Amino acid sequence: MELATQLALFLDNKPGTLARVCEALAEAKINILAFSMSDTVDHTVLRMVVSDPRAALALFEERGALVLENEVLLLEGDNKPGSLARIASALADAEVNIEYVYSATSPRSKNGLLVMRVSNYKKAMKVLNSGPKAG
Repeated sequence: MELATQLALFLDNKPGTLARVCEALAEAKINILAFSMSDTVDHTVLRMVVSDPRAALALFEERGALVLENEVLLLEGDNKPGSLARIASALADAEVNIEYVYSATSPRSKNGLLVMRVSNYKKAMKVLNSGPKAG
């Protein structure tokens, strides 16, 4: 488990927007480690964890994009039924709120990665390091 910087970009919700973001990152040799995209009425929010958040932030700001930085937890664990339930229960018992979480794992993969924003990172890390594992 580790703390990582996530970038949240507020973008126009129209064809080609995601392609331009990904192309700019590729040209700068910045790898996307995790991302989530959700739409609203007039824009989309792209949340991402990248290999070089400082360089990505500068790149997006140069291009006039609205970008926010947040800290998120990256949790690696087993890809098994009940893994997230154990994590969520442990955090709930410690009164740590999960503000949002995203993940994707191949059905054939033994392990997965959760990206989680919580209300109290120090407490969450203490609870999860001493309690349930993601598997």
